[in-house]
Amino acid sequence: MMREFAWVFLFPPLLAAQSSAVERHFAEVRKSPPELYAFLLRMPKGADLHNHLTGAVYAENYLHSAAEDGLCVDLKTFALVPPPCGENSIDAARAETNATLAEQVIDNLSMRNFVAGRETGHDHFFATFGKFGGNRPNRRGELFAEVIRRAAAQNESYLELMSINGNPVNALGTQAGFDGNFESTKDKLMANGLAVAVKQMSATIDELDASTRVALGCDAKPESAPCRLAVRHMYQVLREAPKEHIFAQILAGLMLASSDSRVAGINFVQPEDGPTSMRDYHLQMQMLEYGKRLYPNVHVSLHAGELAPGMVPPDGLRFHIREAVELGHAERIGHGVSVMYEDDAEGLLALMKQRNVLVEINLTSNDQILGIRGRDHPFATYRKYGVPVALSTDDEGVARSHLTEEYQRAVLTYGLTYGDLKEIVRNSLEFSFLPGASYWRNHAYQKPNAVCVGRTQNRACRAFLEVNDKARYQWELEQRFAAFERTLSGKRP
Repeated sequence: MMREFAWVFLFPPLLAAQSSAVERHFAEVRKSPPELYAFLLRMPKGADLHNHLTGAVYAENYLHSAAEDGLCVDLKTFALVPPPCGENSIDAARAETNATLAEQVIDNLSMRNFVAGRETGHDHFFATFGKFGGNRPNRRGELFAEVIRRAAAQNESYLELMSINGNPVNALGTQAGFDGNFESTKDKLMANGLAVAVKQMSATIDELDASTRVALGCDAKPESAPCRLAVRHMYQVLREAPKEHIFAQILAGLMLASSDSRVAGINFVQPEDGPTSMRDYHLQMQMLEYGKRLYPNVHVSLHAGELAPGMVPPDGLRFHIREAVELGHAERIGHGVSVMYEDDAEGLLALMKQRNVLVEINLTSNDQILGIRGRDHPFATYRKYGVPVALSTDDEGVARSHLTEEYQRAVLTYGLTYGDLKEIVRNSLEFSFLPGASYWRNHAYQKPNAVCVGRTQNRACRAFLEVNDKARYQWELEQRFAAFERTLSGKRP
């Protein structure tokens, strides 16, 4: 879903005085959370790099589609379940007129009104994913469209959405088995039709993208904000699966991302503290290291360090992020909350800075799932050690949040300046998996690529932007910042 741009050049050196006025304005609105929210809603926010499709959909929409599809509500768990409805379930359509039933379903499909007791936030959060009504291919385009509309309303320009997974190749993994020999297992998978399965995954993306465009009405309104939002898929390996499935999923994901440009990269999902995840973590990273030797150009972002003391034995906190970086070749780390519990934490932070490994920070879900917030969160530590960070939503539907609220939470908790916010927003595109070269010379974001230096429209720069998607979206972000700042500094847009 890439788009064309209008070529109007604005250059950061011309905007210094304007930015100073905005910084003063921001210092005032930061004193009032409602005013701060309004400011941040309008502010360009670049990309959301850590967003799960199923968890991004709000419970109200799951409930509405369940009612239309004739699903039932389990009266014990308030999960959406297939028909027929029995004595322990009720037609989901009843929730359309029964407010009490609707509230019970929504509370059980999200973190709304959750109070920890016998059930922890962690367990309630992850339990929601089994309550959404199962896989209904006829609804996937609508779900995708909901997330895209919300991202566009947040003034985002790019979205990497975890939307496809490796389950379709599990049967091939079972057939091949896994005896610890990566090479021979790979050969068995290929002989059993792994390449064919990967082609079918691309066909599934064709169907998903087509149904999403229909749901968004992009044929009739191609210039609408949702239709102009750039969206690419992230492939998910399910880390709680058996070894033979994991290996098949990893290879399939690498093959898919190397052959289909709509797939930005691969990631590992499911609870990191799960029994299989904890037992097989090192082996899974070794599998990924092997796969990356076969497909070195595929991008990798890994959930790692989504852990807190007490969740797992102390030894389980000591190596996950480091192995994700060193063995898994992660270019980005999702969460990274337990970084200071790793062996040689300062050395690890130095390594992440050296390799420019960005951390995808998910403040709301880290609070809800791990109970980690405020000073206990390493957000400020990463920035202190020069490790790049970007704010993201994780599962905004389950968490009852969105990207503007993540920025608001960061500002109110850590006292960020407007300059800090611009750096974080720029990071989100700089460390995205968009193809092509960067618009910037370095991560200080002070000087553009040499061909784009100057005060007038430059043919060489325009040619550069046309063939480098990342640079083009970064350039457009600067135009959006300039327009936003002009309105705040009292100048006409």
